[in-house]
Amino acid sequence: MKKRILFVCLGNICRSPAAEGILRSMVENEGVQERFEIDSAGTYGGHRGQLPDPRMRSAAARRGYALTHHARQVSEEDFDHFDLIVAMDDMNYETLHRLAPSREAAGKICRMVEFCSRFPDRTYVPDPYYEGHEGFELVLDMLEDGCRGILERLTTEE
Repeated sequence: MKKRILFVCLGNICRSPAAEGILRSMVENEGVQERFEIDSAGTYGGHRGQLPDPRMRSAAARRGYALTHHARQVSEEDFDHFDLIVAMDDMNYETLHRLAPSREAAGKICRMVEFCSRFPDRTYVPDPYYEGHEGFELVLDMLEDGCRGILERLTTEE
């Protein structure tokens, strides 16, 4: 049975599409892509249809990740469809809980930092949108760490 993961940030143009691209790359490298469905969305729909932020695409490309996702907003159907809904920060975590149609659906929501092992002092993945180059690099470091943690947890659960 496929594991279905949805990454969520505010606009779906920086953190969540990067996490989607990173985890896709990891499952492909492991040869287990048929066991996963990976997507991303935003709690805000103002960037709907846009590619990820050019700065994030550039930073990700330097690490070998192609970010081709087009932004979309979280829908109620996502709570039925996905097994794991991963929020990048507390604001998105709380918004997702308000949007969840049931307690069962809310139980699928978690924070990205729960899967990070290299950043024990971090309580959320910061939004790099207003940061410089270093902000995007930090976010990618955190997302690589967290995606590794997700992949390890989901493959050991099987």
